[in-house]
Amino acid sequence: MSKRLFGAIRSLGQIGASGVAATLWACTALAAPPTIAIPSADEADNAPPGQGSGLFDFMAGLDRSGTLFGNLWGLRPWLAQYGITLAPQETSEVLGNVTGGTRRGADYDGLTQVLLQMDTQRAFGWHGGTFNVSMLQIHGRDLSTDNLATLQTASGIEADRATRLWELWYQQKFLDADRLDIRIGQQSLDQEFMVSQNASYFVNTMFGWPMLPSADLPGGGPAYPLSALGLRVRARPADSLTVLAGVFNGSPVANNNGDPQRVNPAGTSFPLNGGALFIAEIQYAYPSLGTLVTPDQGEPLARTYKLGFWYDTERFADLRFDNTGQSLANPLSDGIPRSHGGNFAIYAVADQMIWRSPADPDRNVNVFFRPMGTPLGDRNLIDFSLNAGLTMHEPIWLRDDDTFAIGMGYAKISGRASALDQDTAYFNASYYPVRGSETYIEATYQYQATPWLQLQPDVQYVFHPGGGVLDPNNPGHRVKNEAVLGFRTNILF
Repeated sequence: MSKRLFGAIRSLGQIGASGVAATLWACTALAAPPTIAIPSADEADNAPPGQGSGLFDFMAGLDRSGTLFGNLWGLRPWLAQYGITLAPQETSEVLGNVTGGTRRGADYDGLTQVLLQMDTQRAFGWHGGTFNVSMLQIHGRDLSTDNLATLQTASGIEADRATRLWELWYQQKFLDADRLDIRIGQQSLDQEFMVSQNASYFVNTMFGWPMLPSADLPGGGPAYPLSALGLRVRARPADSLTVLAGVFNGSPVANNNGDPQRVNPAGTSFPLNGGALFIAEIQYAYPSLGTLVTPDQGEPLARTYKLGFWYDTERFADLRFDNTGQSLANPLSDGIPRSHGGNFAIYAVADQMIWRSPADPDRNVNVFFRPMGTPLGDRNLIDFSLNAGLTMHEPIWLRDDDTFAIGMGYAKISGRASALDQDTAYFNASYYPVRGSETYIEATYQYQATPWLQLQPDVQYVFHPGGGVLDPNNPGHRVKNEAVLGFRTNILF
């Protein structure tokens, strides 16, 4: 499966019906919800027949279809006549902490995604255009909020309950061989930027959109369940080299005022009166996009390396001092933080295959590594974050659609935030923990039960939740380390 996935994940809607399930299952456990891979209009015309002519035909088609409802009783082929493809998906999970946290217990949470995409060539003869709209229906509760008090939240689908617009954009290709394309509209950056393909198999949020921008950008940045208006350009000057760059609204909510999930619960407000977020990334990949490689013992192993940065022009509050130079913990402080202009960080991503079975190339082992840092500790809660791990495809012989993965996440509290903790303890003359860092490890297994159903048990362990925060239910003590057990299901409709 890995040979097909290396390039296919980035070519949304350009794969066949059998490739739909293979590609989507490779990223369906993304810590931020994946870009849904959907069949091309031509493939939708050829969806498994008979699913809708009777219960027997419907049941008989389940095992051979990449989706639960096949051609949706004729809806997919009908839409395909107009260049439109439809992809619904449901992710449901139960997570619970058996040790540590502010309390013990379990929560259910779920996410329904629906993506609609139009190929303008098929719709009305306009070459190279793609129109995309997606929506989210978020339900259930958040274990991280209720029980864990962690910075790095346990699940990538945790969010405020809502039915909201997610992405709404138009993309246009230029030049031959897909060398250049431009995307404009409401976009979620975690679908293209900072992405580690091998990190996509995990449940914890931070394997998707990393901890540093989640903590430091306004509203956590334009990543699930949020998005922002902007313009993205992608160029491929060489077969193995890709450059991504974009400019987006600097805050998901107007004037960076309030929680964007609550201020804009439907996702239909499109603010443009704030600052700007600039982001750029250069990528090197082998094999190059669209290249078919027949692996042998002498063939180099697949790899992708990325280097990027982001800069946000918004105003950011100092974490320790007010505008008179007093500590914000000092009773004499006016409580108004000193203001700083701008914020930035740099990052790198590496995905490297380290072993491939000579008898079965789909059976392989990969590692990934993603550090991100900023020197601006005065305005950032997190000044360094790291994700790393290992994945094995086909861990059990002939289970070539299964994946085992083990990884970790690390988030370092900035010196300025730790100094405020020290000030708080001094001025209150009482115990107050000084935050340092939070680390978690995760082990997970994706089991492909049918082409449209995936089952995923998951185990996480968190060291120093919240960086070592005070336990509100146990004064004088920090929140204890947490063991989190979970089970996720993914269904392609």
